[in-house]
Amino acid sequence: MLITAGQPDSAGREESPTTVRRIFYFVLPILVIVGALIAYKSSAALAVIGKVSATGVFAPRGNVIPGVGASDAGVLTRTLNYFLVIWPALAFGILISAAVSTFVSPQWLSRLLGRRSLRSQVFAGLAGAPLMLCSCCVAPIFTGVYERSARLGPSLGLMLAAPALNPAALILTFMLFDYKVGTVRLGASLAAVLFTGLIADRIFGRTEVHCDVDDWQTEGRPADFLHFLRACARVSVRLLPVIVIGVLASMIIAQMIPVRTFDSTATRFLAIAVVAAVAVPLALPTFFELPLALILLGSGAPLGAAVALLIAGPSVNLPSLLTIMRSTNWKVAAMVAGSIWILAVISGTIVSFF
Repeated sequence: MLITAGQPDSAGREESPTTVRRIFYFVLPILVIVGALIAYKSSAALAVIGKVSATGVFAPRGNVIPGVGASDAGVLTRTLNYFLVIWPALAFGILISAAVSTFVSPQWLSRLLGRRSLRSQVFAGLAGAPLMLCSCCVAPIFTGVYERSARLGPSLGLMLAAPALNPAALILTFMLFDYKVGTVRLGASLAAVLFTGLIADRIFGRTEVHCDVDDWQTEGRPADFLHFLRACARVSVRLLPVIVIGVLASMIIAQMIPVRTFDSTATRFLAIAVVAAVAVPLALPTFFELPLALILLGSGAPLGAAVALLIAGPSVNLPSLLTIMRSTNWKVAAMVAGSIWILAVISGTIVSFF
């Protein structure tokens, strides 16, 4: 029997001739953007891993973070250099956020992510880790996923997984430090991804979503490039000022607190706590936590302080926390910052005292 468009089949289901086209519209753009990002980040990461394997030294671009590169660069210069380093990844973050808000159905995303379960956090971690984005660059994706799905826990899990479970960063940690440091960093990063979002969801699960995305999908209209461009512009206008302000403030903090402030081994726990507190708001490009941790060790700081930096440094920063606050409220941002600080302090203490 022939089933015409819009007519029910023998099971009572209604077939639509646009189903395949809708899947093509919705899935292909996101796959293309995410695939291009993974290819870009993977090629850069493999080059860095190869160089470190051959030389045993990791030398990042200078003039971004105090202690790495020239020490006479000012705050504005370091801020500009920071964006020169991260701008391709930040552009990908904006594109993915816009693609999610344009091509992904809120109902589908809500069902996929679920609510308040460890399974949804695992799924978010698996989705975020291959992106290998720094905390600044993944912040727009958090906004897009959260506002589209209204699922706080998995959105935070994805946001934390991209920098914290970056496979290349973890490999470099095992290469540049001993196995104990790498193992503790991996364990703390998994805990951050699996439990920070889950706890936040249980406490703030009813947080109102500040959503201004289009509702064209619920009206049944097809996707087109104009919607995507509008979403890109909307994400950029909303989040770029927040990220710029956050990076600038982070650079001021980094400039005011020299790395050698933490070179005392007499008070190891205090050094761990202070380093973790400074690292939480600090904006670091991908991999930059590694040379900073090595500089800390070279200046006489305890190993636990270096571990605290390796965990807190990439996981969140002031721009990403401001983005969380922009999409939720300051309580959620404070809870995430506090969770990462506690994990960093506990991990540093474990390495130092056990």
